[in-house]
Parts: sequence; structure tokens; C-alpha cells
Amino acid sequence: MAYGLSVFWLPLTRALSVGQPAPAACPDMGVMTALFTTTCDWRVSDLVTVFSIGIVVLGLSAALFGGWLERAGPRKAGIAAALCWGGGFLIGAFGVYVHQLWLVWLGMGLIGGIGLGLGYISPVSTLIKWFPDRRGMATGMAIMGFGGGAMIGSPLADSLIKSFRTADSAGVWQTLAVMGVGYILFMLGGAFGYRVPPAGWRPDGWTNPTAKNAMIASGHVHLRDAHKTFQFWMIWLVLFLNVSAGIGVLALASPMLQEIFGGELIGLPGTGFSALDAGQKAQVAAIAAGFVGLLSLFNILGRFFWASMSDRIGRKGTYAIFFALGGLLYAAAPWAAGIGSQALFVAIFCVILSMYGGGFATVPAYLADVFGTQFVGAIHGRLLTAWSMAGIVGPFVITKIREAQVAAGVQGADLYGRTMYVLASFLAVGFLCNLLVRPLAQRWFMSDSERASLDVRSGATASGPSGSFGIGRGGFSPGAGLAWAVVGIPIVWGIGITLSKAFILFR
Repeated sequence: MAYGLSVFWLPLTRALSVGQPAPAACPDMGVMTALFTTTCDWRVSDLVTVFSIGIVVLGLSAALFGGWLERAGPRKAGIAAALCWGGGFLIGAFGVYVHQLWLVWLGMGLIGGIGLGLGYISPVSTLIKWFPDRRGMATGMAIMGFGGGAMIGSPLADSLIKSFRTADSAGVWQTLAVMGVGYILFMLGGAFGYRVPPAGWRPDGWTNPTAKNAMIASGHVHLRDAHKTFQFWMIWLVLFLNVSAGIGVLALASPMLQEIFGGELIGLPGTGFSALDAGQKAQVAAIAAGFVGLLSLFNILGRFFWASMSDRIGRKGTYAIFFALGGLLYAAAPWAAGIGSQALFVAIFCVILSMYGGGFATVPAYLADVFGTQFVGAIHGRLLTAWSMAGIVGPFVITKIREAQVAAGVQGADLYGRTMYVLASFLAVGFLCNLLVRPLAQRWFMSDSERASLDVRSGATASGPSGSFGIGRGGFSPGAGLAWAVVGIPIVWGIGITLSKAFILFR
């Protein structure tokens, strides 16, 4: 839902002036005034900060609490994530009710961001241990869930806001309260469903392919040593550069399509965006919203597709495709815009966003291959600081380049050309960083005695020889069917709404 918080911003800009002809605006309102005012409507710029705080805190909390997750277990981390994320919504609801922006920042930004970080890494660390033979597929499923949350949460929030809206209420605080309780209940259900396999567990008939693939480690690196390795920082840069490029596009996807194609989107070729009237701009904005929805869908699908593909071609090979193909597509986007091919332009960015999502989903399996699985959750948490940094750098760079182009009088298809080339250069550097990732030297891995000692302290000591321990490969059961229904029905609903909005692009 972090990706879908923007559904609240516009209603909140009229929280005090619902039903009034004009907002309760305060000219030249500073940030401190906005945080504590009870008489002025908030600005979108003040509200968007909630998302920035949440993404930054996601990476920091994942890094800070990753070690605790490995000691306490994923269930306690999942419970903490549920209470922080859902509780953050409840605090945000109270902040909206009393019109105190600092409470919204605190609840949905800071406390909610801690919930995001713990909720992101706890299923990943668990699934990697359960699926040693399908690490990419398992992490792809988990991180696809994270990316797909907004596809369900945004239309749900929109429907709730409309239901709760009255002549004197925007309906937002009620929506936040209902969703906060809902998130707590559903996330607790997920957390209590966690199970950790015994030490040495593996599927029947499966052997670790370390002899065939030098990139898959046979040992485990301790958390205290992972960040000391050259490989960690190369993978950090790999994630940072991939995310910086992708998140920059997401930040400006809607205005980019509108300003490049303008009147062509509504059957008025040759008419620039600035020449359209208010009604025509509203039509164009609706089409651009469909474009954003389509990008979100490919972002989600790419998380599962590319992560699963990495099980076959390797993580390093998968990232090589991301950077090589992605760089070519970024460079080709201005050409597609120049020839006026809307379909080709949309297709290019759908593939780009699939690789952006795929990068998130593949990196935990990459870490497990290089550093082993003993501390992969905590190591992944530290690596997510790259996401926090990219969430600042990507939008900043792309926005500053656009502002410079606008100031120079550049319009239409040329407005984002330089931006695309800069992002392509990000991926070129990422390609080189990925090439430099090599297997770790044996000195970095824990000894057998040290690992056995850790297993004793964590309670994960095997009670018998390594193997399946009588744990089967799963299968269909009423419980499994119910679990799939709880997850699958909302996802199908969200995909249906997304596709219906995206269909307007191809009318």
C-alpha cells in the first residue's frame, strides 16, 4: 500500500474545506506551520513527505532490526510489522481527525515505515530457507505481494473514502482507521502462519548445486562480516542503480506521457499538451493514470517472472539482462517518442518496469547464493539501504533534469530525452558492478562449529541427519485452498480494476 498512498493526498488537501468553494489555504505556509496548523488545509507537497519518510525508514529499519529478526525469528518480526504498519494507519487516522500533520508523518511515515521494513524482510528470510531449490521463485512470490499491495489497497481506499464522505467530512480518517484494523488482522494471520525449517532441511532428492555453480556458496557468512566484503557493496550498487532508474520513471510516468504525446492521446495530433483546454487535459490525465496502472501491473508481474527465471539462468545473468536490455530500452524511448509511436513507447516502459520489479525480487536470492542463508534476512535488510538512497536520488535527478529542460524551453518528445540517456548511463554502471561480483573467498565463511553454536542458541538444531525430516513437498488441502482464496481473490480483483483503467490507452 506504500505505493498507493497517493490516493489519500487530494482528499486531504480539502480536509477542512469539504463542501466549500475554495480550500482553506494559507499563503506562504512553511513546513512547521503545516505540521501544527488546525485552520489551514494541507498541501500535496506536505503530504507526499509521508511516502518519502516511509521508504527511507523502510531501508533503515530493515538494516537496524535485521539482526534481531534472525535472533527472535520471523514470527515476532511479522507481529511487530503488523502492529507498526496497521498501528501507523490508526495514528494517521487520529492525526487526520484532529488535523495534525505531524501525527500523520509519525504514524504513516515513521512507525509505518518500521512496519514496512520488518514486513518486507521477514517473509523473504523464511521462504529462502524453505525453498533452497527455488530461491528466486520463493522471493519473487513474497516481493510480488509487496509490490501488488497498492493494486488492492488503492481501489479499496478509494471506495471507502467515497462511502465515508459526507457534507462535513472527507472520509479519510475513517478509511485509514478501517484499513489499519484490517492490516493488523491480515498481517497477524500471516505472521502466525510462519514456520522455520529445521537446520539442514532440504527437499527429498535435492542436493546443493555448489559443485556446478561457483556463484552458489556452500557455506554461510556471519552478519558481522557481510558488509566488509567487496561483493556486498557491488550488489548494493547493483540494487541502487537499478532502483534509481526505475523509481525515477515511476515518479514522472504520468506527466511524461502527457507532455510527450499531448493531444495525440485524444485524437488531436500535432496539439501540444500546453495548448489543450482544461477538459482535454482531464481526458489526457485519465489516460496517463491508465499508463501508471499498467506500469504497476508489469512491475508486479516482473517480480515473479524474472525472479523465477533467475533460478534457471542465475542471478548474475538475470541482472546482466536487466542492465543491458534496460539500458538499450531507456536509450530507445526518446526515439519511440520522436516517431510518435505511443504503443511502442508504452511497451518499452512496461518491460523496463518489469525489470525494476524483478530487481527487487531477485536480489534476496542473489544474497543467499553469495552469502549463504544463515543471515540472509539481516544482510538483505542492510542492503535495502540502497533502496532508501535510490528513493531520494532517482526522483531528485530526474526532476532536476526535467526542470532544466523546461527552463530551456524544451517541449514535447525532446523534454525527457536527456533524462532517458542519463538513466541509461546508470544502468551501464550497474552492468559493470554486476560483472565484478565474484564468489567469496573461503575465509569469509563461518566454521562448522560456529554455525552449530548459532543453531543451538536459535533453537534450530537438527534432531537427526540432514534431509527432509519427513516434511513433504506440500499439496492441495482445504487449508491451502482457503489461503490461496484469501490471497488470490483480492489480487484478481485488483488486476481487473488495473486492466480496466489501462484499457483506455488502447481505445
